[in-house]
Amino acid sequence: MTHLIDRRLQSKNKSAVNRERFLRRYKEQVKKAVERAAKGRSITEIAGSEKISIPARDLNEPNFGHAHGGVWESVSPGNKEFVKGDKIARPQGGGGRGKGGAGNSEETTEDDFVFELSREEFMNYFFEDLELPNMIKKQLASTVEFKQQRAGYTVSGTPANIHVLRSLRGALARRIAVTAGPAQELEAAEQELEQLQLILAASDPALARARERVDALKSRIKSIPFIDPFDLRYSNRIKVPKPSSQCVMFCLMDVSGSMDQQKKDIAKRFFVLLYLFLNRIYEKIELVFIRHHTAATEVNEHDFFNSRESGGTVVSSALHMLDDILTERYSSSDWNVYVAQASDGDNWDKDSVTCRQLLSETIVPKVQYYAYVEITEGEPQNLWYEYLSVAEMHPQFAMQKIESPADIYPVFRELFKKQPK
Repeated sequence: MTHLIDRRLQSKNKSAVNRERFLRRYKEQVKKAVERAAKGRSITEIAGSEKISIPARDLNEPNFGHAHGGVWESVSPGNKEFVKGDKIARPQGGGGRGKGGAGNSEETTEDDFVFELSREEFMNYFFEDLELPNMIKKQLASTVEFKQQRAGYTVSGTPANIHVLRSLRGALARRIAVTAGPAQELEAAEQELEQLQLILAASDPALARARERVDALKSRIKSIPFIDPFDLRYSNRIKVPKPSSQCVMFCLMDVSGSMDQQKKDIAKRFFVLLYLFLNRIYEKIELVFIRHHTAATEVNEHDFFNSRESGGTVVSSALHMLDDILTERYSSSDWNVYVAQASDGDNWDKDSVTCRQLLSETIVPKVQYYAYVEITEGEPQNLWYEYLSVAEMHPQFAMQKIESPADIYPVFRELFKKQPK
C-alpha cells in the first residue's frame, strides 16, 4: 500500500500542516492527555512543553488492503517440527508497554504513541474552555499604540501620495465648469457665422469679424490647462489610537495566623494559575495585589506570594482598601473590574457582617465579576455564610470551597468557565 507524506517546509518547521491536522483530528485524545499531565505537574510549573502519550488503539484509522483469498502454500526452510497440513499456533506475547516482566495475557498489545506538545500548544489545550466572565468593552481607551487610518484627501502632500483618479476627476470637473460659458458663446458664434456666409459675400468685413470671434473663442478654450496644481489631491492618513478594553484584576489573600503554610500554599497556587490565565488571554491588564491580616497592605507580586504575616483576621480591611483603590485609580466607567479573594473564612463575627454590607452595597455593583474561594477542610466558616446572601443578590458574585491542592484546578475551571450566551 502506498502512503504519501507531505514533508515540504512550513516556515522553520517540517510537516507543520500534518501536525496541525493530527492535533485537530485527535483533539479529544490530546485534551485528555493534557489533563492527565496537568494533574502530575506543579501549578507554578504549568507553563511549559510536555511529552504526552496517546493509546495506539485510539489512532486506528480505516484502510484498504488486499486479501490473499484461496489456499496458499509456503515453504519454511529448516523446519523439523511440522509437516504439510499442520496448523502453526499463534505466538504468545506482544509489544511492550514499559518496564517490567512479560504479561500473562494472551491478547496482543501495542505501544502508545508518544509525542511532544510545545508550550504554546499545551497552554492552548489547558485554557481552551476557560474565559474571564462578562468581559465587555465599556470604553475605547486611548493607548500609546496607534494605527494609520485613511481620512479622505488633502490639497497638499508628497508626490508619492498623489491620488491620480481623484485628481483627474477634479481636473475634469474644473474644465467643464470653466469652459461652459465660452463653449456656449462658441456655439452661438459658429451658428451666426454659418448664417452670414449664406447672405454675405466672402470679402464682406462683417464676415471677417465673425471668423475672428470664432477663432478667439476656440483659442480661449484651448488655453485652459488639462490639469492644474489646484486639481491635485493627495491621500490623507492620520494616526488614531488602537481600541482596547481596560481591565484590572484585584487579588486579595488572607495571610493571618489562622492561614497555616499549607493553606497559604494553596492560595498562592490558585493565584499563580489565575496570573498565568490572565496574562495569556488579555495582553493589557493591570493586577493589584492586596494581602491582609488585621490590616491590609497593597504589595507587589513578589511580596504577595512570598511574605509571611501573623495575627488575627479582619477581612473588611482588605475590602476597604479595595474600595479606596477603585475610587482613586479605576473609575468604573472606564475600567472592567474583576476581584478574586482567597481566605480560610475565619474572621471576627461582627466584621463578617461588615464585609457582607461592603460587598452588597459598595463593591459588587462596581465590578463585572467577584470570585471568592474558601480554603478549609472542615465546615465553612462564618464568612462563607455571610457571603451566601451576597451570591443570592448578585449574579456576578461566585464562591467555591477548596479542601486540598487537588481541588485548585477544578474550582478554578468552575469559577472561570465560559458563560452561556
